Amino acid sequence: MKTKTLILPFIFISLLVAVETSCGTTFYSKETREQKPRVTYEKDTANIPEGKMISGLLPLLYGGGEHLEYDISYSGGIKLGEAVIDIVDIDAEKNIFDLRVSVSSENGALSWAYPVKDLHVTRVEGDERLPIEHESWQKEGRGYKAHKVTIFDQKDGVVTYTRNDGKPTVYQIDGSTHNEFSSFLSSRLMPFVQGQPFYVPTWADKKRVKVVVEVGKISTEDETIFGKVTTREIMPILTFSGTYDQRGDTKVWYTDDECRIPVKVNSKIIIGSLTATLKAWHNPQCTKYTAVERAD
Repeated sequence: MKTKTLILPFIFISLLVAVETSCGTTFYSKETREQKPRVTYEKDTANIPEGKMISGLLPLLYGGGEHLEYDISYSGGIKLGEAVIDIVDIDAEKNIFDLRVSVSSENGALSWAYPVKDLHVTRVEGDERLPIEHESWQKEGRGYKAHKVTIFDQKDGVVTYTRNDGKPTVYQIDGSTHNEFSSFLSSRLMPFVQGQPFYVPTWADKKRVKVVVEVGKISTEDETIFGKVTTREIMPILTFSGTYDQRGDTKVWYTDDECRIPVKVNSKIIIGSLTATLKAWHNPQCTKYTAVERAD
C-alpha cells in the first residue's frame, strides 16, 4: 500500500486518503494522479542559488524546545486529523537534534473509517542541520503497517533505505542533502526576500532533487492563535512524490519576524484544498510570543 496523501510542505500531511476510502470518492485516486501532468518548475533554475540558513536564527528556531500543533482540514472546514511537530535537543554542544512529526486522524471526522497514526523522526547534526538518520512508523487503515529507516552518510554521499525486514537499498548521491522534514525546517531559516527564490537539496523519489522556494508578499492574517499578525507568504515548488504525494500548489504563512512561526499552510488539490492551522505553540528561545495551549 502506498499512502495517497499530500504533504503540506515537506512535513504537514493531509488525511485525504481517509476521505477517498470512507466516501468512495476518486478525485485523487491513482488513475487521476496518472492523468494529471507532472508538475515542473518552468523557470530556469540554473541561476537560482542554494539557500543558506541565517546563523543568527539558529539559536531561536533550531535550538530545541519548539512545539507546534496543527489541525488538518479539508475545504469547508472538515477536520481530518492533527499533526504535531517537536524540535528536540539531543546534544546541543554537538548540534544534534531530533525532528519529531506525528500525524493522526484522531479527532477527525473520518477516523472511524480510516484511522491513521504515523510517527516520523529525523536526526540532524552540524551547523547545516543535515539529516543523518530518518525513521518512521506508519499505521494506516485497518491493516497497513510499515517501519522505514533511512541512513544518510553525508560525507561519502550514500543513502541507505530499509523497509520493514527487507534488504537495505543503497543509493549514491552527488552532494549533501536534506530529507523532506529537515528541508522544511532549514528553509524556514533562510533569507526571505520577495522575488528572490532559492533551492534546498532534498532527498525524495530516491534521488537528490532541488526544491525551489519562492518568497512572496507580506500579508496579514486576522485569525491566528496570536490574534492578528503580519505574515510572509512562502511558496515551495514541490515537484516530487516523497513520503506523501505532493502535486498541489502549496503556500506557507510565517510570522514576519525573527520567530517565523508557520501559522497556516494551504495546499490546493484537484478538488478543493487542504489547510493546516496552528492550534498550539511554544518556543522558550523566542520570547516575542507567549506560549499558547490547545483550546479544544
